[in-house]
Amino acid sequence: ITSSISKAAQLLNVSQPAISRLLSYTESRIGLVLFERIKGRLYPTPEARRLFQEVEQVHQSVQRVNEVASDLIEKRQGSLHMAVSPSLGQTLIPMAVTKFRQAFPDVKVYVRTLISTDLVQALLTQQVEVGVAIVPLTHPSLHAEPIYENHLVAVLPATHPLADKEVLHTSDLEGLDLIGYGVDTPYGQMVQQLFGNRPGLPRLVVEVRLTHIACAMVQAGAGIAIVDELAVIGRVWPDVVVRPIKPRTKMSLHMLYSNVAPVSQSAKEFMQILRTTEYRGMRTTF
Repeated sequence: ITSSISKAAQLLNVSQPAISRLLSYTESRIGLVLFERIKGRLYPTPEARRLFQEVEQVHQSVQRVNEVASDLIEKRQGSLHMAVSPSLGQTLIPMAVTKFRQAFPDVKVYVRTLISTDLVQALLTQQVEVGVAIVPLTHPSLHAEPIYENHLVAVLPATHPLADKEVLHTSDLEGLDLIGYGVDTPYGQMVQQLFGNRPGLPRLVVEVRLTHIACAMVQAGAGIAIVDELAVIGRVWPDVVVRPIKPRTKMSLHMLYSNVAPVSQSAKEFMQILRTTEYRGMRTTF
């Protein structure tokens, strides 16, 4: 950084001989020339620059440890890491995060939107402390707490012949071009159950992974879609309509967290806020 032993000594608040001895020892220990002296100045070799990249990453990690230790000493809350189903990242979670930030303004919140399998993995590897999913997820190392009652609804173009009906039945949707989800996904399996697991139903013409992509496809005229209420409630999708489907298919929204490792105080506070957060008339029903 300084290109000078004397300036490096000043930067580190040690003597110049100490810097020289450490440099000599390091070069001897790893068997590489790290600096060349040219016209009285030290210049790092390409090998030194490559090593410096790795050292800098370690240094940043150490700095992060110091910051966390400082937070703990000063009793600051630190950060909150969570993972949520994509549709929740646009609806319920922003409201809960806003209430949490109002109560704990010094806490930095990290929100990741993940599909179900990745969400479980993030919890198991402790990348996040709290997960919120729109489909049932189970694992022996995770506690799944039902917090909301969600339902499947149909999304249709506003010009569709069925748009005038207040309520749709699954029989109304048979034979229509459906934008849906893979049968290997929990969401796709739930849609199949809606149709009684009958062969050939629903008639899937476009397969997507995310509900907001399905809604965008409907808006463009590619077909109709079946999504959960929280994917569309309170949102404006021009030129589409949303209709309930009979028989009603209940989807219990679940909050997930580890049952083998303690969660932080920040996570506990957020979970309590989420339990009591109402969204557009929807509330905790368990």
